[in-house]
Amino acid sequence: MLIGCPKEIKNQEYRVGMTPAAAREAVVHGHQVIIETGAGAGAGFGDELYQAAGAEIVATAAEVFARAEMVVKVKEPQASERAQLREGQVLFTYLHLAPDPEQTKDLLASGVTAIAYETVTDARGGLPLLAPMSEVAGRLAPQVGAWALQKANGGRGVLLGGVPGVGPAEVVVIGGGVVGTNAARVAAGMGAHVTVLDRSLDRLRYLDDVFGGQIGTRYASQANTEELVATADMVVGAVLIAGAAAPKLVTRAQLSEMKPGAVVVDVAIDQGGCFETSRATTHDDPIYIVDGIVHYCVANMPGAVARSSTIALGNATLPFLIALADKGWRDACRDDPHLLAGLNTHSGKLTNFAVGQALEIDVLSPKLALAV
Repeated sequence: MLIGCPKEIKNQEYRVGMTPAAAREAVVHGHQVIIETGAGAGAGFGDELYQAAGAEIVATAAEVFARAEMVVKVKEPQASERAQLREGQVLFTYLHLAPDPEQTKDLLASGVTAIAYETVTDARGGLPLLAPMSEVAGRLAPQVGAWALQKANGGRGVLLGGVPGVGPAEVVVIGGGVVGTNAARVAAGMGAHVTVLDRSLDRLRYLDDVFGGQIGTRYASQANTEELVATADMVVGAVLIAGAAAPKLVTRAQLSEMKPGAVVVDVAIDQGGCFETSRATTHDDPIYIVDGIVHYCVANMPGAVARSSTIALGNATLPFLIALADKGWRDACRDDPHLLAGLNTHSGKLTNFAVGQALEIDVLSPKLALAV
């Protein structure tokens, strides 16, 4: 198979869909790999490293999209990229379609077979291709939140860990999954007083056991959420429903009860965000203020640490990439129901039920799509 990897063009997105190690693995398996020149530069991977791995360097993204049987990316294809996709081509990347009707419409119109990293599953019910970036984003959340809390950035002027004689910041993490666990770990490590909200008592027991009382846990009832959000210096939104739009867990009315200059970090913004007042921002202009509350809603947070993120993502995607290339997408998905769960569009049909529900579009069962 001819595998192509273009340079990412989303604002300040420095990750790359294939590392030189992934390119070498694909070449060893008998596949041809083409990489747009400079695609890996932002993550510290020069063209020469890809050439040493056996990949061909091409001058433009247009050549990648025109030649590749499978396009491997990081972020959802932008409008100019979607215009170059075609039926019979496989797209393997993050998509986050539920809050993005325009992208969904374009992918369906192209006929491309699109497999989304964020909906591939595993035997434990996890999301193995989302988990590495969730870990990165979760660990970044307290860092960027601490920056946003600085007075010069519109925040309350509160130091996350406090100092002797001055109490630490109150940090509330909504959601105790991968993002929430990592956010709690780093916030607590920075000295903040951390409370995690979740609706799963089993998850709360796990967090209590793992952290040994270093963080607090509360059941995510409406009453508890309102109480804790109102007293927080920072709230991290870390709730995910696989493939679906994120639930709005904090209303604007609740936001108005927060301390002036408090910060919300919405890590769920890729799926539409879990604060009513959330809207996607970029690394160029990461924050805005609503009702005196600082919002950090960057939709590609892991892009800020591109090298770490690229390597972590590549470790997770490589086995699936090789399976798709070795077997073709149909046989790879027949052999692995967890990879089949990643199928979002094929031949003009939507194949993910959560996205269909969010966007009110008819859905073709992924299993039936294998026969189309």
